Amino acid sequence: QVQLVESGGGLVQAGRSLTLSCSASGSILNIKRMAWYRQPPGKQRDLVASITNGGTTDYADSVKGRFTISRDNSKNTVYLRMNSLKPEDTAVYYCNAREQHNLSLYNHWGQGTQVTVSS
Repeated sequence: QVQLVESGGGLVQAGRSLTLSCSASGSILNIKRMAWYRQPPGKQRDLVASITNGGTTDYADSVKGRFTISRDNSKNTVYLRMNSLKPEDTAVYYCNAREQHNLSLYNHWGQGTQVTVSS
């Protein structure tokens, strides 16, 4: 089993920055990808950014150039640096770990951390 613990959320003014952290523990050897998703109030949960074991990153168009995903393998931690925050970035942010066993994929989720951007 994989456990994910997020931290770093909070209330911030528009234009400011915030960094989220996600620490993974447990059976992490088969994790192939880490990602951040977000879910605004009343909306669906969408992918924000992802990073593979090989370091390949991907971003939602709405955050390209503003957000950066990175990982520290020595700490089993993935980060999301969010710059130039906008009110529309307000959401609960969830850390995701995609685990692979043979041909099967399993998704693990953190408990979520609230990010609120005031105008």
